[in-house]
Amino acid sequence: MVNGWTIHRGAVAGVFGATLFFSSSAFATTYQVGPGKPYASLKVVASLLQPGDVVEVSGNTTYAGDVKLTKSGTDSNKITIRGVRAAGKRPVLSGGTNTLEVGANHYVIEGFEVVGGSSRCVFHRGHDVTIRDTAVHDCPSHGILGAMDGSGSLTLEYVEVYKAGLGDKRHPIYMDTDEISHPGAVFRMQHCFVHDGLGGHAVKSRAERNEIYYNWIEGAYYRELELVAPDGEAEDVAREDGDIVGNVFRKTGTFYTVRIGSDATGGSTNGRYRFVNNTFLLPQNAKPVVEVFWGIESIEMHNNAFYRVGGGAVTILKLTDVAWAAGKAVISGQNNWVPQGSTVPSQWQGTIQGSNPKFADLAAFDLRPAADSPLRDAGAAVPASPAGYPFPSPLATPLFVPPAKKVVTDAGLLGRAAAGAIDIGAYEGAGLGGVKEEAEAEAEAEAEAEAEAGAQAEAEAESVSVEENAAGVACAVGPGRTTGAAWIGGLLAGMVVLWGRRRRG
Repeated sequence: MVNGWTIHRGAVAGVFGATLFFSSSAFATTYQVGPGKPYASLKVVASLLQPGDVVEVSGNTTYAGDVKLTKSGTDSNKITIRGVRAAGKRPVLSGGTNTLEVGANHYVIEGFEVVGGSSRCVFHRGHDVTIRDTAVHDCPSHGILGAMDGSGSLTLEYVEVYKAGLGDKRHPIYMDTDEISHPGAVFRMQHCFVHDGLGGHAVKSRAERNEIYYNWIEGAYYRELELVAPDGEAEDVAREDGDIVGNVFRKTGTFYTVRIGSDATGGSTNGRYRFVNNTFLLPQNAKPVVEVFWGIESIEMHNNAFYRVGGGAVTILKLTDVAWAAGKAVISGQNNWVPQGSTVPSQWQGTIQGSNPKFADLAAFDLRPAADSPLRDAGAAVPASPAGYPFPSPLATPLFVPPAKKVVTDAGLLGRAAAGAIDIGAYEGAGLGGVKEEAEAEAEAEAEAEAEAGAQAEAEAESVSVEENAAGVACAVGPGRTTGAAWIGGLLAGMVVLWGRRRRG
């Protein structure tokens, strides 16, 4: 009996100890914010946060801005701040100098509208931060700004930014990274919609590495995309690169669409730039597509489609102000489509020229290649970097398509599946793997909603069962006890029962 008890006691103690060791977020707190909730505002909760905590903010309500997040999570236990829609509407953070300031690390922020910050609507100066399913708009200065000091990696996904910017120095999206504090930091932007800029460039970045994937960017006051050197950093600290894949750039003014290298306020990136499977829509009288300014190392462009709406040739690169870091031009390109008579780099191979790319419905912004489009099955399967200048860790093949002039938060509706060889441009051919038909999408959404409701009901039933089994065992963890804490309570209750049985034996 003694040996039997020793074995059981050791097993229970081992399980309990392992649980505490491996579930470091077991005592994390869920805070609920909003009318009738324990907390009235996000500002009140911000100072209480610990790694693994979750904040749920009720939607269909406006909350005061100047929210400052200064408590960090960890790499394995991020802090999540989630807007919970009510009546189909997100919570709104409004006003202040910086409406939302993320001054700490390891955050996931999702499901908000952020408006009206007099200096910035969103001010980013943390590391390992993800902002998703969020609309940033009506910002009289910067929309989303990354600080030059202290900022590291940031991911924007399913984010819409509009009516932001001012003059030539304030932008809808303006990123930077601190190459000393956070070497190798990445600015990734995917599945986003940026439009109707009030000033500056739609997306400007000084980040060490830029990954611009599957976005629809249009209507910039100046350029749709500018990737330039960081402020206050010596050129030899790091090289700044850009991987630009699967986007639509729709130019509505007559300026350049893209600038890379420098903006003449500091040094040069001396970086490598890769443009693959993008679609460029240009107006009449627009300047060359990509302005290369000061120092870069290489530029490669593959499977891109360039079209001047209404017809006419285009000039791809402006090279009059370039300074090649290698001491020579380093350019490559394969299987791009351009209008007849366009000026293209001599290093390009397999360029296709024509009068019309034949999109499925240009007027409705359906840019999938039609059945008789010259873009169909015409892309290079494995685009090659310039010899001796491989792009580091490129996105080899576009996996998604950009949503047309909107945000679609279900990436499953945006899958890109090639039928035969990959098509040129940001989309596959009509009916061959682009955005799913609406009826099919709605059916899938309904099925997923039913499945989610069933799973939630099952989870609630299990939670009730655990709470009942844990009756009589106190497990206080502060406001908003988490399911993790309830599980620990159940485990403690089980230990009490086992102890009682062994005592009776």
